[in-house]
Amino acid sequence: MKRILLCFLAFQFFGCTELQQVVNQLPQGGPGIGNPEIAQGLREALQMGIDKQVNKLALKDGFFKNELVRILLPEELKKVDKTLRDVGLGNLADEGLRIINRAAEDAVGEATPIFVQAVKGITFYDAKQILLGSDNAATQYLEKSTKTQLYDKFNPVIKNSFQKVGADQIWSNIINKYNSLPLTNDVNPNLTDYTTKKALEGVYQMIAIEEKEIRTKISSRTTELLKRVFALQD
Repeated sequence: MKRILLCFLAFQFFGCTELQQVVNQLPQGGPGIGNPEIAQGLREALQMGIDKQVNKLALKDGFFKNELVRILLPEELKKVDKTLRDVGLGNLADEGLRIINRAAEDAVGEATPIFVQAVKGITFYDAKQILLGSDNAATQYLEKSTKTQLYDKFNPVIKNSFQKVGADQIWSNIINKYNSLPLTNDVNPNLTDYTTKKALEGVYQMIAIEEKEIRTKISSRTTELLKRVFALQD
């Protein structure tokens, strides 16, 4: 519709030669792009999210110093954190929070190939509908299609990462310290499950950031396929 309107207006003010120059400057390839090519463009956008955003999470402090995805304590442990600080064990509480994020960073580094394969294998039921959807529509579809499967693969990686970075030992010490204090109720949270879910949330959130960049900034469309496909939603 945008293209038709521009052509009509141009015809009112220019001759045939000038009109052709206007048409040549319009986004090309829209009508000729089929669902398979749109789907491939969406996969490419998600892959860029992994390459440019998710890989940052695997670096030291990728979670811990990223305010968007930093993993905070679950509700049942917030009282543990406060109590430890109140009795002068603030350093222990700080280390407990840091080590949760370290485990997530370590796990993302090991599990990134899982996301890569998930993106390659994803089948969009209606690629054009997703393309013309919200700024994170492709990421939402990826999450809906892969979250359960990725949780099952990600959880043991998180468990191993807890052992690798010493999180299990540190948190065992923290919880034992807390449970030994007078007037407290014992806690025994499943930190592996909690950290797995939060790590996945962070991964999807960072992919969504890159998808929005590609949708809203033409300069972020760094391949011909991305330019052709996302021109349809402009």
